[in-house]
Amino acid sequence: MKAKIVLRKIYDYVRYDLKEIAFPSSLPDPPHIKKRGKLSWNERFLVLKEASRLYAASWVRDIGPELRPYDYKVKESENKPNSPKRAPKEKEPSTLEDLAVAARGGMETLKPALQRVYMTRASAYRDALKNFIDGYQEGIQQVMEKKNASDSQKGSDKI
Repeated sequence: MKAKIVLRKIYDYVRYDLKEIAFPSSLPDPPHIKKRGKLSWNERFLVLKEASRLYAASWVRDIGPELRPYDYKVKESENKPNSPKRAPKEKEPSTLEDLAVAARGGMETLKPALQRVYMTRASAYRDALKNFIDGYQEGIQQVMEKKNASDSQKGSDKI
């Protein structure tokens, strides 16, 4: 009896859930868009094969032109001899790079880095909330001034 239930649950998982994971449904298309036909099993296999190849290649640190051919075409056009040479800019390391370096150093260096990230995020949220409240209060003040002006205008019309 239990084996039958387990087999039914596995069957339902493969039939419904796994299909939704591999080929997720999206929101309905707008009316002007024509629907494409369903993919054949061979086409589904080719899509899955290409997706797995791209996923595996994304784990490589240096993504080459086979994954981003359009980016490399832009870089090649920038390196033409007719274009003016630009001095390379020193860029600051991103937060993710800082955390990666701190993680290599162990927990002693990771904890201050995480605290810095959270404090930065908290201050950004606090500033955004403060700006929102200030703007909201200004809007309320403007509405109240307009209301008072219209009330005083109505009072002067009655006199």
